[in-house]
Amino acid sequence: MVKLRSLAANNPGRRANWRALGLSKEDMEKPKIAVVNSSSELAICYAHLDGIAKMVKEAIREAGGVPFEVRTSAPSDFITGAAKAGSYILAGRDIIANDIEVQVEGALLDGMICLTSCDKTPPGHLMAAARLNIPTILVIGGYQQAGEIDGEPVDVEDVWSGQVGAIFGKEPKFPIPDMAENAIMGPGVCAGMATANTMHSVVEALGMALPGHAPVRGNSPKMQANAKAAGRRIVEMVNEQLLPRQILTEAAFRNAVATVLAVSGSINAIKHLQATAIEAENGVDVFALWEEMSDVPVLCPVRPTGNIRIEQFEDAGGARAVLKRLESRISPEAMTCTGKTLAENLADYEIEGPDVIQPLDAPFSKGPSIAILKGTLADTAVVRLGVRDGSRPEEFTGTARVFEDTQSCMKAIEAGEIKDGDVVISRNQGLKGGPAMGGGASLILFALDAAGLAKTTAFVTDGQLSGLCLKGLTVAEVHPEAAEDGSPIGLVRDGDTVRISVANRSLDLDVPAEELAKRTSPGFRTEATGYLRNFRETVRPMPTGGVLIPERK
Repeated sequence: MVKLRSLAANNPGRRANWRALGLSKEDMEKPKIAVVNSSSELAICYAHLDGIAKMVKEAIREAGGVPFEVRTSAPSDFITGAAKAGSYILAGRDIIANDIEVQVEGALLDGMICLTSCDKTPPGHLMAAARLNIPTILVIGGYQQAGEIDGEPVDVEDVWSGQVGAIFGKEPKFPIPDMAENAIMGPGVCAGMATANTMHSVVEALGMALPGHAPVRGNSPKMQANAKAAGRRIVEMVNEQLLPRQILTEAAFRNAVATVLAVSGSINAIKHLQATAIEAENGVDVFALWEEMSDVPVLCPVRPTGNIRIEQFEDAGGARAVLKRLESRISPEAMTCTGKTLAENLADYEIEGPDVIQPLDAPFSKGPSIAILKGTLADTAVVRLGVRDGSRPEEFTGTARVFEDTQSCMKAIEAGEIKDGDVVISRNQGLKGGPAMGGGASLILFALDAAGLAKTTAFVTDGQLSGLCLKGLTVAEVHPEAAEDGSPIGLVRDGDTVRISVANRSLDLDVPAEELAKRTSPGFRTEATGYLRNFRETVRPMPTGGVLIPERK
């Protein structure tokens, strides 16, 4: 049997503490497994995880391990985003990773299962797994059941878009109070291919969740069975010493990138994958991989990209079916947490819903659904294209309208000051400027849509967008951000000409270099205190995924 880290650290004081917790002498020799639980009574995303944790712990005991439940922060966009313009949401991702290191590495536990749910817990868990490099499985927390009004489905996206639209006189499809009462009927994450379900699919594509586990209905019998299976498997992984860095290779990241493109997932997956790669120290450039895989078409346009609902995607096979469709285009030799390669996992699998998840040669839309742009306005920037059916422009030249904060931009839209042909520039929303990329950019995009401007203007921001956002030609996460000295987006002025070309993968500012040399960047426009100040001072730029790890000299 493999020598256990926890056994090696079994000093008398440690044994005395564990004996007082009820562990037997026999337990001292068994694998010690952390059950990382982000349960929270603040948000429905996490409300069911205490019950799941109990099932996982029971399965670990039955398999011959000793479980220890530990808690972490549990950021939720709709709840934790209430203060500081949503800045605590992304900042919470790194707290999760650090919290796990303190508790799990500090105790020298032998492995861990992470109960992964809303947007920031999957990347936080992946980053911790890559950093600690102890046997790890992620258990997918599942998506919430959406409700109905008059027989028509209603979910949280309808509530949010309806609320912003109402400000601009746009009639919601149902009264907003009625939608708020019916949008969420059970625990789990937003019911669509927003960031959470995108990251759940990423986790499986990376090989860090058992096959067929993403997406899944929250707290369903299937999800509970998945959790128990993971509890049994993690003990085997400890005995086998199958480590995350054996799984999180370039091949695994290629598979994850292809999966996001095939389902037209959230652009937030890019920075989370890059942050995980940094933690894994594997040298993977996720931005370069994105361009390498840009021929991957859209095989399943789940809402908000298309009309396929997340329940249909799950029933058709979910991430596993997408990987099966992509088998000839990806890297099936990648190792997974099963102890087998992806090819071995997929060998006997048959897709259940061929009309929902299309084959490579008959896709819903050509690729890419997400592209990386570069040019005189950005070293890197991200555009989400979704289903490329001609309904959204992909080439745009227009006049810059520059806004230093969300409120002034929203007021300009409401006052009718934004015109067809404008390129709306919303800056000071980046990793440092936000700080931590709060949610203001998403509000602006929904406002442009509500005002009927989403398809006649373009939107460029150094901030991030909710995974629910897919409207018009929108370029986000511009790097370098405006808060950095000399950043091109910080030098844009009203009236400048901005050119966007998806075909050329370009984002350009048409201003002579000598003119730009006379200008200065706006610097920090928002105050940051406490942890957010520490985040601003520590965070590295977008090519790292916004990690807080100091650069190695």
